[in-house]
Amino acid sequence: MRSGAFADRAAAGRELAARLEPYAGDPRLVVLALPRGGVPVGAEVARALDAPLDVFVVRKLGVPGRRELAMGAIASGGVRVLNPEVVGALRIAPDRIEAVAAREARELERREREYRGAAGPLLIGGATAVLVDDGLATGSSMRAAVAALREREAARVVAAVPVAPPATCRALAAEVDEMVCLRTPEPFQAVGRWYRDFSEVSDDEVRALLGTGPGSDLR
Repeated sequence: MRSGAFADRAAAGRELAARLEPYAGDPRLVVLALPRGGVPVGAEVARALDAPLDVFVVRKLGVPGRRELAMGAIASGGVRVLNPEVVGALRIAPDRIEAVAAREARELERREREYRGAAGPLLIGGATAVLVDDGLATGSSMRAAVAALREREAARVVAAVPVAPPATCRALAAEVDEMVCLRTPEPFQAVGRWYRDFSEVSDDEVRALLGTGPGSDLR
């Protein structure tokens, strides 16, 4: 485990909240966490800044036959972001992209229903939206989320993560109003390398933190 690693996602969230403290008191502020790993981080940010918390679901579009390799992502609201380098290099046909996107869109809708229950999404128009995840690698999921928030007319978009590669933070900084990366190590390798406890987050934990399931403490 590398020095400078976070104890766990909650600890990372508290440190991230300290960097975002200037946003405390903004009546338009909403915290949007990318599930599942981003939710414990976002819950600490929302609690510290006294802001509402919601999930913002993003699904990776995996290359057919190599699903671990992302050719893009889709986000709530039907926004799609493609990686032209991957699509071009592998000559992925449009109909195959559509098939993958349709499958992931169904899963995205299912997850939104499962996480929120009967609760509707937070209103985004005119909001100061803070997008939170537990870390970034390529940033494709965050890019899709940012594009979706722009389409939904957020007044200001802030991307905030505990750890990410320097190049990813630089690239995303050009697409948001503010980019907050607490750690930008090189070599990066993987998000989980920068946590002492990187246990998988369950759906039940997500619902509890959102206030849509047993044991909920927010919303």
